[in-house]
Amino acid sequence: MQESSLLSQAVQDIKSVNPIHGKKLDKSLGEMDERYFSKAEQFLSKYESYASTQGKDMRYGIESYLTMLDGMLGEYVHFMRTDEYRCKSSADAYASVYSDPTVMEPYMHGLLFSQILWKHHYKIYEFFTSSIAGYRGRVDNYLEIGGGHGLYLSEAINTLGSDARYTMVDISESSLQMAKTFVTDGDVDFVLSDINDYAPNEKFDFISMGEVLEHVDDPKALLETLAGLLSDDGTVFVTTPTNAPAIDHIYLFRNEAEIDKLITDSGFRIKDKIGIFSEDVNKDVGEKNKIAMLYGAFLERA
Repeated sequence: MQESSLLSQAVQDIKSVNPIHGKKLDKSLGEMDERYFSKAEQFLSKYESYASTQGKDMRYGIESYLTMLDGMLGEYVHFMRTDEYRCKSSADAYASVYSDPTVMEPYMHGLLFSQILWKHHYKIYEFFTSSIAGYRGRVDNYLEIGGGHGLYLSEAINTLGSDARYTMVDISESSLQMAKTFVTDGDVDFVLSDINDYAPNEKFDFISMGEVLEHVDDPKALLETLAGLLSDDGTVFVTTPTNAPAIDHIYLFRNEAEIDKLITDSGFRIKDKIGIFSEDVNKDVGEKNKIAMLYGAFLERA
């Protein structure tokens, strides 16, 4: 990692405040290849440009990331003590997080940084970016649900091209405003709505829904909603974590098998999938010790 790089400076700033987490980042980054460091520099350069349009800078993103870590630590302590998430319903999450820009805005900036700084987040992102190129020329309309900061949507536009039509549906005004500014790559229809209330005039060839299932009361009903929005030969890309307490996580998946069963019970077939633990452990150890795992899969109708 180059000493003058944006990534090295960001990591150094994080280490100066949270040296324990900084050591974890050093270990994780030590396992990355040159492609990662190139992507990280591109990402942070784009973030820096985006932040400047909002009257912010890199330090705001880092401070938001550190604040998010503090909040997650409190949720983790509660989870390990009670074996459940603190947030109990989507209504609670909307009231305390999604509808409050003073909470939601820094939270989204922190999550955006996690996409490049957390190894399991980055590897799922790479799984998506390396696979979606195979859909080029096959997607006329693309739907992103709960797109948050817009990183995945931006990648889809860059890969699939401007001929496709793009829509992002999100329940949070703060998320939509952030995505509108961060996604500068193409024409997108941004819709403020609960996906269950969304009634488009057409079906979608590709639906992406990153880390939303854990935010709802009934993830099976949500997947069934997706099935109703999907064209006959369409594809869904979905991600969700296990054992990952956060201020707005509601539904607790305890292992990969639970997610697989939910998907098949909802009328989908898994075309390809990946699961990455947040720590360097095997599956048995990770599940036994409730280590967070991020799951990602491409789905089609069964």
